[in-house]
Amino acid sequence: MVDSVVDSSHSNGSDIASLSPLIQLQFVSTTVLQQALDLVENILTSDDQLTVTSKFLPGSTIGKHLRHARDHFILLIDCVAGPAPHIFSYDTRSRNTPMESNLSEAREALKQAISRVNEVVPTANLDIPLTLNAVTPFMQTFETTFGRELWFAGLHAVHHWSMVRVIAGELDIKLNDDFGFAPSTLVYKGSEALLGKAKI
Repeated sequence: MVDSVVDSSHSNGSDIASLSPLIQLQFVSTTVLQQALDLVENILTSDDQLTVTSKFLPGSTIGKHLRHARDHFILLIDCVAGPAPHIFSYDTRSRNTPMESNLSEAREALKQAISRVNEVVPTANLDIPLTLNAVTPFMQTFETTFGRELWFAGLHAVHHWSMVRVIAGELDIKLNDDFGFAPSTLVYKGSEALLGKAKI
């Protein structure tokens, strides 16, 4: 089990709500990444399941979605952990990495991402200014903050987990009920814990 700031299986909404906004975002980030780690450790049973191309989402595989969402966290965390000025781009990606086709590699990559979040976030500041370069497809530059982008990385991952859910359904793989749903949806549905029952 990867260390994290809060264990959601022993916490309730008021416990999380009493934490600082920074630690709340750390909790959300590690919970979302832990959902992916649980997937590769406890649900998927073969490397092939990472590479099956979806019939409904052309070009999509479970492995590609896991890698893409993890990359956003790593690009952001590496930027903030480095010296100012903090300039980065989510379009800087490594495609066809080992984690896209190998469960063991995916496990290690996701564990590393969780460790990096837990290492960097607690000593950071949500208001750290960042410059984000993006292809929209036109080159754009945006001024943003670490807090805004950490929130976005978590929401972005949930979006990709929902597509993983579609592909898993094609493969007759049953996922946990909370996998691939936005935190606001889970709160609206009255889940027992924030972000459902995800293990941290």
